Amino acid sequence: MSLILRIAARNLAQDRVRGVITVVGIVVSIVLVTVQLGLFLSFARMVTTMIDHAPPGLWIVPIGTKCFEDPASLASRAGVRARAVPGVAAVVPVVIGFAEWTVPSGGTTPVFVIGSGKGGLRAWNLVAGHAHALRQPHAVAVDRTYFARLGIAGIGATTEIDRQAARVVAVTGGIRSFTTTPYVFATLTQARAYIGMPPGQVSYLLVRLAPGADAATVRAHLAATLPGVEVLTSAAFARRSRDFWLFGTGAGAALFAGALLGAIVGTVIVAQTLYSSTKDHLAEFAILRAIGSSGAYIQKVIVCQALLSAVISFALAGAMGLAIMALTAGTALPILMTPLLTAGLFGLTVLMCVVSALAAIVQVMRMDPARILLR
Repeated sequence: MSLILRIAARNLAQDRVRGVITVVGIVVSIVLVTVQLGLFLSFARMVTTMIDHAPPGLWIVPIGTKCFEDPASLASRAGVRARAVPGVAAVVPVVIGFAEWTVPSGGTTPVFVIGSGKGGLRAWNLVAGHAHALRQPHAVAVDRTYFARLGIAGIGATTEIDRQAARVVAVTGGIRSFTTTPYVFATLTQARAYIGMPPGQVSYLLVRLAPGADAATVRAHLAATLPGVEVLTSAAFARRSRDFWLFGTGAGAALFAGALLGAIVGTVIVAQTLYSSTKDHLAEFAILRAIGSSGAYIQKVIVCQALLSAVISFALAGAMGLAIMALTAGTALPILMTPLLTAGLFGLTVLMCVVSALAAIVQVMRMDPARILLR
């Protein structure tokens, strides 16, 4: 194996220009795939961030609700009937909706207002201020990612939301919207006022289960008790939201297409380079065949050459991927990398290089050593 590795390394090192081109091609391909898949993972996580951070339980939603950010309404009196179902510990109203934020320096920008009753969906990951401060009149919480868009600098900033006073009393870190529309947290009453929802209406009802209650049984009872609504588990609601935004809108397909294009480009570049390199070294391979080396041995040399390219390229691409992730960490749409994604990208890099080596192997296996040496 050491001799195979030595031959493969010398083949790569002999023509440094071609070796650099090979590595650059693979690196560009893997970085492109990393960015596309990192955006996909980040997008998939962001579309369900509100559901994921809500207390566990069941969601009562209007029929036809496609995702969490789909503004609709149902009668709040449904919560009274839901509380009477065995296994229900509490029913928390949630209201959502779009509103216009007045930028202090001039103009307006859309925001997505979220309000919830006690024990429901609240702002998390506070980096400034306190959650109880939201009980004050006209108090709101926003994320620091959107300071520039909202035209504010932090706690104490005042403005208007749909011509009603608003004052920033808390700041979160990392609660970003995949639509890039800033989230604004407020109390249930204040959120209703901002989005113009009547007191007798809510967007959703979050059902918290009693200890020991079976979620499937309670869900079935709620569905039978409350006609005209859907009762979803948190996992089902998150899956519906994810499917809608990633596949219903075509965003997921676009990201996958970009990743596939990067993989194809990298494979073609590596295949062409390995083929050219093998063709230039036909005499060396012919000598190996002439002195008795088996076809399997030569195939190992070519595959080892491809694997060396894969390891070197992945190391460089991984470093670039981590740098890109760090640079986008504080942006509205960060690129996410997970250990599973990293392992998958390494496997993809190896697969690309090994598949690319097949063309070179076919070329070598078809050659006649005597004819090559007599040239």
